[in-house]
Amino acid sequence: MTVVPAAENLPRRLLKGTTMKTLIVHAHPEPRSLNGALTDIAVSTLEAAGHEVRVSDLYAMNWKAVVDAADFGAHATSPLRVIPSSGGAYDAGALTLDVAAEQEKLLWADTVIFQFPMWWYTMPAILKGWVDRVFSFHFAYGVGRHDETHYGERFGEGTLRGRRALLSVTVGGPESHYTDRGINGPIEDLLFPIHHGILYYPGLEVLPPFVLYGTDKITGGAFEDVAKAWQERLLSLETTEPIAFRRQNFGDYEIPSLRLKENLEAPGSKGFSLHVRG
Repeated sequence: MTVVPAAENLPRRLLKGTTMKTLIVHAHPEPRSLNGALTDIAVSTLEAAGHEVRVSDLYAMNWKAVVDAADFGAHATSPLRVIPSSGGAYDAGALTLDVAAEQEKLLWADTVIFQFPMWWYTMPAILKGWVDRVFSFHFAYGVGRHDETHYGERFGEGTLRGRRALLSVTVGGPESHYTDRGINGPIEDLLFPIHHGILYYPGLEVLPPFVLYGTDKITGGAFEDVAKAWQERLLSLETTEPIAFRRQNFGDYEIPSLRLKENLEAPGSKGFSLHVRG
């Protein structure tokens, strides 16, 4: 059955003391890993606070990470063109059951937590494959009208608007490597393609990430501090302010060029930071 982003599927605005529905998308192959422990803490902490939690453990689910014609059945074009095939299958309610189930979880949730290790400066392939298949055409992109004044419902609008997302990321290197003068560049820049291009694009409000550095050297005593910091962050999800990304169709960008209008940026802003309100 097609997942329809109707008005009744929009989440309640979160109020302190209300029940929150959280989906955790977990991407690590070892259940006994630090990532596994962080997911377990998230489940127990949120449930103890009276919230509802669902977990998509991608490795445990043996998640299929590649898009191919089998995802679209009779709606797959020949030769295969992924975008129209994806949209046709979605519109007809013919996406595979695993993909449809994940879309239903996203519409159910108020908040989505992505738990993963940073591998080669990005998310693990299995998680990117989850995005490739679940964020289908007409569900996460290709929605809304496109004309001279409105370039689709995206970047602050879209099917997943009103929901929140949080990246919980473990990083092997020390924090100094991931700063403005660090050799890897600022962590905000490394995560920008995920924050802005994957999560904000279909309307999710993106919370500042929870990042753990030097994770290969965390000992038992240090883990207690990690667990406490994670619990505190989880219990503040309802009141944490999202990253102030600029919305596409609300005057900051020229349409159809989608270039930021002159003199809107904060002094000294450049690169990715141009797209965050000062």
